[in-house]
Amino acid sequence: MKIAIIIPTLNEAAGIVSCLERLQPMRSRGHEVILVDGGSRDNTDRLAGPYVDRMLLSDPGRAIQMNTGAAATSADVLWFLHGDTLVPANADEIISRELQQSNNKVDWGRFDIQLSGKHRLLALVAR
Repeated sequence: MKIAIIIPTLNEAAGIVSCLERLQPMRSRGHEVILVDGGSRDNTDRLAGPYVDRMLLSDPGRAIQMNTGAAATSADVLWFLHGDTLVPANADEIISRELQQSNNKVDWGRFDIQLSGKHRLLALVAR
């Protein structure tokens, strides 16, 4: 089961390398990392280049970028990820296991999250 990890970006230079470094074990297991940039002006593309299988350009807008990435792959699973997200190194295995246990009848899913920052509403969003 091949997973396409699609990351829409716009000026994500501050966190994109940390995000993409976490995905490298998944790439080595045959999954695809697609970055879809909406016109960054902060070197996001230059920083991300070595860590992705495909880098696409599109008009800005998360939905437009996500659709652009989805149209560029034939992977079995589409996983959309924010460019500032740090995932477990075995996230692909977790996704595959859940899909197999549900006989591929899952249309969406999520991981538990922890948000950085001090605003009191962030804890509520994370729950």
